[in-house]
Amino acid sequence: MVDTAFYEKNGPFTLAQVAKICDAKLLDVSQAQVVVQNIATMNHASENDICFFYDKKNKEKGAEIKAKACVTTEMLAPFVAQGVIILVSANPKLSFLKLNQEFYHEVCLRADIASSAKIHPTAIIGRGTFIADGVVIGEKVVIGENCVIEPNVVIGRACKIGNNTKIGANASISYAIIGDNCYIYAGVRIGQDGFGFMMIDGKHVRIPQLGRVIIGNDVEVGANTCIDRGALDDTVIGDGCKIDNLVQIAHNDKFGNNCIVVSQTGVAGSCTFGDYVVCGGQTGFADHLNIGSGAQIASQSGIMRDIAPGEVMMGYPAVKFKDFMRQVACLQKLSNKHNS
Repeated sequence: MVDTAFYEKNGPFTLAQVAKICDAKLLDVSQAQVVVQNIATMNHASENDICFFYDKKNKEKGAEIKAKACVTTEMLAPFVAQGVIILVSANPKLSFLKLNQEFYHEVCLRADIASSAKIHPTAIIGRGTFIADGVVIGEKVVIGENCVIEPNVVIGRACKIGNNTKIGANASISYAIIGDNCYIYAGVRIGQDGFGFMMIDGKHVRIPQLGRVIIGNDVEVGANTCIDRGALDDTVIGDGCKIDNLVQIAHNDKFGNNCIVVSQTGVAGSCTFGDYVVCGGQTGFADHLNIGSGAQIASQSGIMRDIAPGEVMMGYPAVKFKDFMRQVACLQKLSNKHNS
């Protein structure tokens, strides 16, 4: 059950409304005015709830559903328990997303600027933006409309934030331009110095980092992730990228559109990613690599060479997925032979 102390609830909805929202077909149209109060998982749904059933591997669990109604596929509909009202969808997962968005949303904060916020007089704040306690906004910063800036955020001089963007608590942003509809989660560090040093007379001398971080539209950056600014060229995160918690993206890296980067991944400097690259958790990348569009990197892989578009890589050092599985099979055979 969703806790309405944290989320605002809409509804209830009739099954006719649910069918329209979910792009689903109500099998028994005489039930169109039946009302459901909540969305719930199959295991916890009660007689007032609606649930979703799309796991072909566990068809037998359909008989255990106790919900008022269930959205499922045409193939799985016969497995749903007797008495449960059935709606058929071509894509129940997408239907769940749509209904979830209608039923619940985060509490909307009214436009306000907390008295404890420190905002430079030259900063421009768009209409409808909420700025919480302890926020510091520097000189010549521009923040768009309908943004949410949570407590203790620091936004450095001349940064630009687009419309409808949320910056989580305790994040810090400097030397950065961020697009519309982004979500920068709590504790993120954007625009810090890249890790660049030169050995001079036996000492590591810092190389000035003079670039920026450019983040496109519809980007999410997970909690406590760090994205360093470029040395001269910019660090770029393309539209639609989704970056998990605890990721390190180094100076001058360039990500195309719609990339997925899972937690604890580290990308060394000056790497270039195409579009729709997927990186599993704890993946490591050497510097100055080119990763082609559509490449998929399995978790805990070490990437030391360029990856062609569409390649699926795994292992440390990473090889093509099929080659990795052959290596595993070969080692298993050798191990069995040795133990026999």
